[in-house]
Parts: sequence; structure tokens; C-alpha cells
Amino acid sequence: MDNDEPLEPETQDEPETEPAPQNSDETLYCEAEASVGVDKDKAARESSETDLEIEDTEKSFTTGQRELYLEACKLMGVVPVSYFLRNMEESYMNLNHHGLGPNGTKAIAIALVSNTSVVTLELADNSLMEEGLLSLVEMLQENYYLQEMNVSDNDLGLKGARIISEFLQRNISSLWNLQLSGNNFRDESAELLCQALSANYQIKTLDLSHNQFSDKGGEYVGQMLALNIGLQSLDLSWNHFHVRGAVALCSGLRVNTTLQKLDLSMNGFGNEGATALGEVLRLNNSLVYLDISCNDITNDGVSKISKGLEVNESLKVLKLFLNPVSMDGAVSLILSLKRNPKSKMEEIDISNVLVSEQFLKILDGVCAIHPQLDVLYKSVQGFSAKKALLQWTNPMKLIQSYADQHKITVLDFFKSLNPKGMMTMPVGDFRKAMIQDMVPLNLPQVRELIKKLDDKTGMVNFSLLNMAKP
Repeated sequence: MDNDEPLEPETQDEPETEPAPQNSDETLYCEAEASVGVDKDKAARESSETDLEIEDTEKSFTTGQRELYLEACKLMGVVPVSYFLRNMEESYMNLNHHGLGPNGTKAIAIALVSNTSVVTLELADNSLMEEGLLSLVEMLQENYYLQEMNVSDNDLGLKGARIISEFLQRNISSLWNLQLSGNNFRDESAELLCQALSANYQIKTLDLSHNQFSDKGGEYVGQMLALNIGLQSLDLSWNHFHVRGAVALCSGLRVNTTLQKLDLSMNGFGNEGATALGEVLRLNNSLVYLDISCNDITNDGVSKISKGLEVNESLKVLKLFLNPVSMDGAVSLILSLKRNPKSKMEEIDISNVLVSEQFLKILDGVCAIHPQLDVLYKSVQGFSAKKALLQWTNPMKLIQSYADQHKITVLDFFKSLNPKGMMTMPVGDFRKAMIQDMVPLNLPQVRELIKKLDDKTGMVNFSLLNMAKP
């Protein structure tokens, strides 16, 4: 039993010898160091060369992690989360809505200090409070495996924003995806976060939706976007940006060179904000995805956006859903693409707009120039559901018929669309190939096909064909 002696001080080192107050900054690191010692000692005892013994070594590591978490729970006076215990070796950890509170969060953080498996950590709606957030930040300074963290809906407020901003200024973790939605952040919080993000280059994806940013917050965001060189995706939907905030935000966007995806839906940009966005589209060559749904933009605002689209060479997706736009605005949008042969636009969402058959004829002409383009509209005036049904044919049946005629399989047909012969390809390239192919499919049929083969990552996946058979 000599080999077991190093473990005794570890197992006996209970809270009675080191009680440590719940808010101790040292607890996180002391417990983590104990974990490493337990793991090394247990691994040393497994000295056999058989495969079975190797598996036992791996199990002992997990056991050490479990023991560390259980001890942390005792220390913090909380009930262990069984889901966390079962999934400590998984890359994705979903602890949303678990009611952890600050102490439960600190126990989780202690266990994660030395964890090398968890890459994505979900902690939304857990009443983290200041103490819980501090323990997570301390853990992130030691754990270089965790890359994505969601602490949305925790009412972190100004104190939480200050903790996060101080963490972001250090640029020391591996975290690149941070979700902070619904945390009651106001303009004071926006100032702190934007100051930190101006110099941060680690965070690539940031969610600040469902907060309380107003026009002053928009000014801070605009200043940050002019300086930031790391952000690629930013969600600012469901805030309170109006004209002044919109214009300030757009001034930063004009010179930004890294942001690719921007969600501004459910704000109040109006036509003046749309004018500023039109100027952004004229100058910015990095933005690929822009969502300005429900921003009180009318045909006048859309005409300003269209001016920007006439020269833009980067935007692929534009969402204008739930804006008071009529068919005249819809026509100006697609005609702007006709005037821009270098446009990369793949999708325009105006799915609340009722269009005419004349609009469809114009759209056909635009699609002849840009076969990758799809426009989502509500319906066609005077085009009854019965008439539409009579003209509808399952696209998979048409493709199957084509494949039979040419004595090939359906899978071979789809793979032939990809120059590399691979099982996946970008949605825009697939739409372009299908429109130009010998199978007579219209846009709605191609859209239905994409819906069946879309793997939700902007790619179509031909391995999903089994579910798309007629």
C-alpha cells in the first residue's frame, strides 16, 4: 500500500483544515492543483502495458476530475449536477437553466480549471451574479481548451460588464465565441465593453442582443468597430438603436475590415439609418451577411440601400423582413443587382412583401446574370394556391427522371455539380449550378431542394439524399 501514501494528504485535506471562505480567490487554484496531483498519482499506479490497463488510466483521470468537482461542491455547500458529472469528457457542456447560482458556478469553474475536454460551455439563465462570473473569468485564465461560452440571460448588469471588460483587455484566453445576450447591459456597460473590444483580437463571435443599448451605446459600438481587428460576427438585435445611434454605428462600419456577419434586426434605424447603411455597403468590402429586419425602413430607405448594392462586391445575404416595403422597393433592390455584375448576393429576404408576376419576370432577368440569387417574398398577386399546385412538381422526381435517362445515380448527378466531386458545396454555388443545369427546375423548386439538403452551415450535403427521396 506504499503506492497509496501520496494520496492520503489529498483525501484528508478536507474543508476542516482549509475552510476557505466562499468568495476566496485562492480556492479555484488550490483545488485545481490538487486535481493535477491526484491525476498524476493515480496514473502512476497504473503501470501495466495492456490495453485494459490503459483504459483504467483514462478512467482514473476522469475519476480525479469527478472527485475534484464533488469536493468543490462540498466546499461551496451545493448539490452536484449529475449532468456535469456524466459529461465531463464531452466537448459540449450544456448547463443552461440549471439554477446554479454563484456557488454552483464556482464549483463548476473549479472542476474546469484542469479539464481538457470541454470546448463549449453553456451557462445561460443561471443567476451567476458577480461572484459566479468572477470564478469563470479566473478559470479562463488557466484553461486554454475552452473556446466558446454562453452566459446569456444572467442579469449581469454594469458590474458584470466591468468584470468581462477587464478580462477581454488581457487577451489571454482561448475564448473566441462569447454570448452575452439578455444581461441588462445599458450604455454604461456598452462603454466598458467597447473600450475592451477596441484592443481585443481574440473574440471572433459576440452576441449582445436583447440588451438596453440606446443611441449613446451605438456611438460606443461605432468607435469600437473602427478600431477592432478581430470580430467577425456581431449580434446587436433587439436593442434600442435609433437614428443617431445607427449613424454613429455605421461610421465605424465604413472603415471596419474584418466583420463579416452583422445582425441589427429589431431596432429603429429608419430611413436615415438605411441611408447610412447604403453608404456602408458602398465602401465596406468585408460584410457578407446583414440582417436589418424590422427597422421601420420604407421604400425610400430601401432605395438608398440599393444604391450601395450597385457597387458592393461582398454581401451575400440581406434580410429586410418585416419592414414596411412595397413591391416598388423590392424592384429597386433586384434592379440594383442587375446593374452590378460583380455582386455576390445569394439571398434577399423580403418575405412579407406581396409581389406581382411582372416582378417575377424582372427577377428571372436578374437571375440570368446572377444564377446564385434567391429572393424570398410573401406570394404573387392573383396567383392562387390551386394554380401554384398545378404547376408544382417534386424536384427530386425531375432529377430522378434525368438520372434514369442518363443511366447514372441521383448521387452521381449531385456530385457532378461540384467541380471537386465532393459530398458538400456552398448553397450559393449549388443554386447557381442547379439553375444552369439541364434539369428544368424553377427557383421555388431549387429552394425546396436546398431546404432538404441544407446542413445549417451554409452548405448543402448530398449525404442527406436519403431523406429527400420522392
